[in-house]
Amino acid sequence: MSNEDEAPKNRLRKELPEEVPALAAAETEDEEQAQEPSLTGRQRLVQGVWPPRLSRAQLIVALLLFGLGFGLAVQVASNSDSGSALRGARQEDLVRILDELDNRTQRLEDEKQGLEDQRTELETSSDQAEEARKQTVEKEKQLGILAGTVAAQGPGITLTINDTKGTVEADMLLDAIQELRAAGAEAIQVNGVRVVAGTYLTDSDGGVKVDGNKISQPYRFKVIGKPQDLEPALNIPGGVVQTLEKEQATVTVDRSTKIVVDALRPAKRPDYARSSSQ
Repeated sequence: MSNEDEAPKNRLRKELPEEVPALAAAETEDEEQAQEPSLTGRQRLVQGVWPPRLSRAQLIVALLLFGLGFGLAVQVASNSDSGSALRGARQEDLVRILDELDNRTQRLEDEKQGLEDQRTELETSSDQAEEARKQTVEKEKQLGILAGTVAAQGPGITLTINDTKGTVEADMLLDAIQELRAAGAEAIQVNGVRVVAGTYLTDSDGGVKVDGNKISQPYRFKVIGKPQDLEPALNIPGGVVQTLEKEQATVTVDRSTKIVVDALRPAKRPDYARSSSQ
């Protein structure tokens, strides 16, 4: 082959880059991997969990769990110490401890019973005091009604006497009051004057005086009591109504479920009499 034919071939080889053998490149990669340190499974796990990435809520829960576990451990240790102390105690010491516990329990029971007794006594005395107070108030009202110092109301009758002729005298009205009292009258009022135990009636020009207070006809009696007893007592033969009618007076008796006696007498303090109760 001539030199001219070889020259073009040589020029073609010089223009193309030199090829790197594939085997050499693979060896280079293996060398790089060999240079890197190899990691075990535990090391990979540590790299995955550390450093920890905890949220605030997780941190709080962890602290609470730690505190709970610590408290349980302390309690268990305390119980273990107590149990160990008791197991190591002598029989005499155990008996003494048991006696002390029994005595303490008994003292507590006695204190509890004493407090319960005090409470019952206070409640009873309080109830008795309240009941006594109520009875006292009620008794004062009853005495006030009889004395005419408090107003009263209840069922009863209204007795009206019209004396157009002026023939009705004080003793006739006094007979009516006594008849009503005998029939069970509890409160009586005559023309605005309260009738009490010491009430007296006298004749006066053109009328009658009740405890010094002059009243004139028509004479109106407001009486509190049982109507079924009061009215028949006035209408008995020869009684109050017939006597007044003989004097040409007009008499009417009206029953009512509510009679108000509101005329009052001033409370008078006795000059000499005093209560004998200590």
